[in-house]
Amino acid sequence: MKKFFQDIKAELQFKGAGPGQKLSESPRERAPKEKPKADPPPKCRQGPTNEAQMAAAAALARLEQKPKPRPPSSQDAIRNQVKKELMAEAAASDKGASVDQKARELDQAQLPSGSGLQTVQESPRGSPNSLPALQEEDPSMLSVSGVYFTCPLTGATVRKDKREAQIKKAILEHAAQDPVAAAVMEIHTCNRDREKVKLGVETIAKYLDNIHLHPEEEKYRKIKLQNKVFQERIHCLEGTHKFFQAVGFEKATLSVPGQEEATEDFYVLKEGKLGDLKEHKEKLLSGEPLRAQLDRQLRVFKPSPQASRFELPSDFFSITAEELKREQRLRTEAVEKASMLRTKAMREKEEQRELRKYNYALLRIRFPDGYILQGTFYAREPISALYQFVRETLQNNWLPFELLAPGGHKLTDESMALNECGLVPSALLTFVWDADVMADIKASGGERMESVLKPDLLLAVQTLS
Repeated sequence: MKKFFQDIKAELQFKGAGPGQKLSESPRERAPKEKPKADPPPKCRQGPTNEAQMAAAAALARLEQKPKPRPPSSQDAIRNQVKKELMAEAAASDKGASVDQKARELDQAQLPSGSGLQTVQESPRGSPNSLPALQEEDPSMLSVSGVYFTCPLTGATVRKDKREAQIKKAILEHAAQDPVAAAVMEIHTCNRDREKVKLGVETIAKYLDNIHLHPEEEKYRKIKLQNKVFQERIHCLEGTHKFFQAVGFEKATLSVPGQEEATEDFYVLKEGKLGDLKEHKEKLLSGEPLRAQLDRQLRVFKPSPQASRFELPSDFFSITAEELKREQRLRTEAVEKASMLRTKAMREKEEQRELRKYNYALLRIRFPDGYILQGTFYAREPISALYQFVRETLQNNWLPFELLAPGGHKLTDESMALNECGLVPSALLTFVWDADVMADIKASGGERMESVLKPDLLLAVQTLS
């Protein structure tokens, strides 16, 4: 191996010594031969003349001075949309200012940066994509005065914002008749945190079980109010103290054994109250929140071409006046999103947000004789509740019927919610009898039904303005 590397090294030295020479050559012949001349380098391209440079600079300056076209903003898109709506309104009505005048007024209106459309009230408030107007509501122009609830204890009907006060008032009045039942209703109704209610109720039931299972032991008849468990689970709940007093406990201040002048507060069970504790415990464990029931506000109208026109109060919308500005801003962003590519998850999220926008729905059902039935529903109520509402108003409620949504498609899946079917915040539906049943009645020579609704409902028929 060593010889192999020595041979390679010698060969490299031999090649680096230069060209070989013959001993018989003369010195002139040994002179190095001239190398061939290399090609001359290519000539560089001549630069632009002074005149060309001046012309280019002038053209560049003109381009910089020319204003670039401003891309259309979301406010421009909204303004154009409102222009179209104003043009449609002006074409449908001979009154009011001209289209050009309205358009000029809109162009002169200032839309503050970051705000949404200020003229939301221009859109029909009953349309699914509309928002409640910021202006004061005119009760005479509304399709319904508001959303009302009925108290299950007293039967009183109050507006949505007064239902909780009415429930508390009814429970307080019921305490004079049955204090235990009233206390149970207050615990389950007036405390919103259901987990805390469950934990507190179970703790009270444990206290009562200990007394019932150990009737001879006096220590179980005393409940220390300063106890950490009592303070964290029971004292914080509304109605619990009323319950203890109603089932036979009384508050007493007792001395602490072994500590002079030290006292603590206790609930002590009265004599003779032991026998009913098990029954009171069962009432407490089986209690349910007392909820006001949505009043349908059933109304019947004469045949009218105004059946599809809705003017809804702000009660029907889940957003408050403070949240309305934020909703308007989101709508301006929606115009920009319309030109964007979105994933399926993004579209589903936006659809869910739209479904949560409305709490209630005002629905009208037009019957074959032209009469119109109106009722108020929760936006998340199933279609089955709508069918039940209609069935209770029919003379022949045993006959099958169908309801057609706007557009003519049948509402066949009764488990779907109203908002999932696009019936919020308002919609006009069509009532039709089952075609097969009507064919059988006609074939059997049955009489044609002139009136569909019950006669007592027709006595209170109103005119739809």
